[in-house]
Amino acid sequence: MARVDVLNTSGEKISQVDLTDAIFNVPVKTSILHEAVNTQLARRRSGTAAVKHRSDVTGSGRKLFRQKGTGRARRGNAKSPLLRGGGVVFGPDDRSYAKKMPKKVKKLALKMALSSKLQEEKLVVLNSFDLEQIKTQDFVKVIATLKTENVLIVTDQANANLELSSRNVPGVKVLRCEGLNVYDILKYSNLVLIESSIKGIEGRLLA
Repeated sequence: MARVDVLNTSGEKISQVDLTDAIFNVPVKTSILHEAVNTQLARRRSGTAAVKHRSDVTGSGRKLFRQKGTGRARRGNAKSPLLRGGGVVFGPDDRSYAKKMPKKVKKLALKMALSSKLQEEKLVVLNSFDLEQIKTQDFVKVIATLKTENVLIVTDQANANLELSSRNVPGVKVLRCEGLNVYDILKYSNLVLIESSIKGIEGRLLA
């Protein structure tokens, strides 16, 4: 097991914690991480681009004029794609961009993302991150003390003071352990885990 220092908000070491190798010491494969990120981002796409085809256009189905004898091109009804206001032939339709990924591979990708942060020495464990009040300035001071920028902070439960104090700070995101995902871990340069959230992560990934 990897042993990591546990810091307080002043940046002082107060204890140590063991991180299980089954989660934080997994060989990293970029192909699996790439697949996990692509799957996650694909699910975010709305896929609502659509056009009206011939059958969707409102209008009469009456033939515009007789077939022969007018000297003009043959015409059906006003919904024809050849006419202004008619249907579109090859336009897009509503679709889902979601991709499927096996649950075991999802868990493995999450373990690899966490392992990569530990291997790169960009993982910090805090005993707690309790702020007395909702104040962005207090939050920024703590981040400056810890010397971390572009950081993802993972908590075990709702922490209103922390979440509200950090929401206007660029390059910072606070996430609860049940919402932890590969994309956010890789997006931010540093990962800060509240010590109590480690049990939640282990319970989720070792189940």
